[in-house]
Amino acid sequence: MRRKSVVFSVLVAVACLFFAAGLYAAVKDVVKINMKDCPVTKGDVPFSHKKHSEEYAKAYAKIYPNGCGDCHHDDKGKPIAGLKADSKVQACLECHKKCGEAPKGKDAPKLDKKQKLEYHSEAFHDNCIGCHKEFNKEFKPKKAPVTCNDCHPKKS
Repeated sequence: MRRKSVVFSVLVAVACLFFAAGLYAAVKDVVKINMKDCPVTKGDVPFSHKKHSEEYAKAYAKIYPNGCGDCHHDDKGKPIAGLKADSKVQACLECHKKCGEAPKGKDAPKLDKKQKLEYHSEAFHDNCIGCHKEFNKEFKPKKAPVTCNDCHPKKS
């Protein structure tokens, strides 16, 4: 009887290792956030998807209650429920198709929030910086970057 329980325990441990390795492999580590076919004025943002989706989501679940859905949302801006590390999601560019930031200045058209979020940079800035500011309000020291140069490396 004892031998069966040891064998069972070993099998469960091995299965857990394979499952964890699969999750680890499913999420790329560093993704460069950029917009293909658009002029780039600042450096591409090196984004650690693995760190955000695994380390931060678990450690700070209190302010990130939706896991993957805190970043990945539907067409109404609501978190997508039930996402896992290997879930297929639409690329941000499929909805946030316009290059750069929304026009600004006195001659620029008045845009509502939904119209502004059609712009790639506006969508990322709203999502990323908004989350970082929320994190910095909640936790000390304030380590989440919120300025241009903190995220965008200088172009060489």
